[in-house]
Amino acid sequence: MGPEVPDHALDAIIEIFSWAGFGLGALLAVIALLVFVFDGTWMPVRAVVEDAEQGRLVRWFDEDGGVNEARLTHEQEREIGPKDMADIFYRRGSQNRMRLTQGSPAVRAIALLAAGLLALGVIALAASLILLFVRG
Repeated sequence: MGPEVPDHALDAIIEIFSWAGFGLGALLAVIALLVFVFDGTWMPVRAVVEDAEQGRLVRWFDEDGGVNEARLTHEQEREIGPKDMADIFYRRGSQNRMRLTQGSPAVRAIALLAAGLLALGVIALAASLILLFVRG
């Protein structure tokens, strides 16, 4: 068996994990909320996909009747494939901004990291309570 860890060292490690989990998790949750708010509203629309000299383009009408267009990235081209029409999301109030997902990948990543850290805090808190009752 490995070396014994003193009780106070184990308590300190668990407390560090609980503070880091709850503190950083709450901070990242607030950051995810702020990024979500500043990301804006993305509306679904059906767009026409066309070939152009610089690559493939998508064109769509926004809710005000304006015509918008955006050049597809290589990843977007690969996801759309050879289709002539595509379901996209455009940002309300902005010209020529589109993406293929309604939710922001950045918001999703920050929120998942926040949830993971909060879960770490909950697990560390539960471990602390279990050790408290086990030791008597």
